[in-house]
Amino acid sequence: MSMTKPQIIGHRGAPRVARENTLAAFAAARAQGADGVELDVHATSDGAIVVHHDAEIEGFGILADHPVDEIRATFAWLPTLAEVLDLCAGGRVNIEIKNSPRDADFDAEERLAASVVALLAQRGGDDVIVSSFHLPSIDRVHALNPTIPTGYLMAINPAPLDALGIAIERGHRAIHPFFGALADRAAVLVVEAARTAGIAVNTWTVNDPDEIARLADAGVDAIVTDVPAQARAALDR
Repeated sequence: MSMTKPQIIGHRGAPRVARENTLAAFAAARAQGADGVELDVHATSDGAIVVHHDAEIEGFGILADHPVDEIRATFAWLPTLAEVLDLCAGGRVNIEIKNSPRDADFDAEERLAASVVALLAQRGGDDVIVSSFHLPSIDRVHALNPTIPTGYLMAINPAPLDALGIAIERGHRAIHPFFGALADRAAVLVVEAARTAGIAVNTWTVNDPDEIARLADAGVDAIVTDVPAQARAALDR
């Protein structure tokens, strides 16, 4: 059994008690005992960084086609990344860059990645990790500022051990596998290999108390969950 408890990271905050990816959800996650939060970012037409899962909002359009003031005037609940970082000071923030070729706002030039790096440099001192399913996005972050921790997100493909090899080769500090890819003995094998390489294993999205306890025993570094309070109880039992 792992002697160190993993961090609990609220998936888009605490989405079962407040609207996901809002300041209320992030505050709720911290109140429920989360060590940090996970969120999704997109760019606006004027280069601001807003927190929202999808590239567009039904009935409004693609966020990247509108300036931040217009977006905020229409959707007061939609925060900027800077606002969330202010709210979550003292905790960790996992910033997921949403940038897939399938997305309506796909950014082949990785301008959003560069904007995230610039914002973090301007602020200084935030406890963050920047992740993405899109490898070029975190490659860009790492190239611009290798001191910013970056994590390679994956669902089923690539497999965690393959992703670990990619992370090592490209200088990323973590892999973020879907918890279903860490079934049974795989969790221990992946964690052992990652620990040898100095790479963190942060798994998502784990809500079942028995699964949370199993992955904690396997030694994962962080558990991303929709239910921070239940996750904290599972780790403390």
